[in-house]
Amino acid sequence: MSQICILPFRPELQPFFESINKEWVEELFSLEEFDKMQLENPEETIIDKGGAILFAEMDGEIVGTVGLSKVKDKTYELIKMGVRKSAQGKGIGMILGKAILEKAWDMGAEKVELYSHSKLGPAIKIYQKLGFEAEKPEEGKYARCNVKMFLKNPKSPA
Repeated sequence: MSQICILPFRPELQPFFESINKEWVEELFSLEEFDKMQLENPEETIIDKGGAILFAEMDGEIVGTVGLSKVKDKTYELIKMGVRKSAQGKGIGMILGKAILEKAWDMGAEKVELYSHSKLGPAIKIYQKLGFEAEKPEEGKYARCNVKMFLKNPKSPA
């Protein structure tokens, strides 16, 4: 069994953030302008605004990534979760999901939300297993999204 290591963002890992996400987005949808901005300039568009990006490394290779974008004071959005085709089915999405939620709670998040699409069945299953619940998506936030989910911090007073 291969060991999976979770790594924080470093500038030299940006090309993996871009290529892993472009692979699945372009296969199923088309890149929107905000995608290009986030993927090509993650430090400026995500990290510097109070977000985070994590990577999954397996056998010395970066095989997955996920981001966390700050929406408002204690609300973050889980963004850009992707796993290379060659590494899918090994539980990496779940490992990344757990790691980014832990990061969100450590950063003071009371709520994490995400937007997805119903044709991303395996991703939706991961989100459900992580405890996310569905809510009505806002019109026009993202052209390709027809699913919105959220998860409240279990440690927050609700």
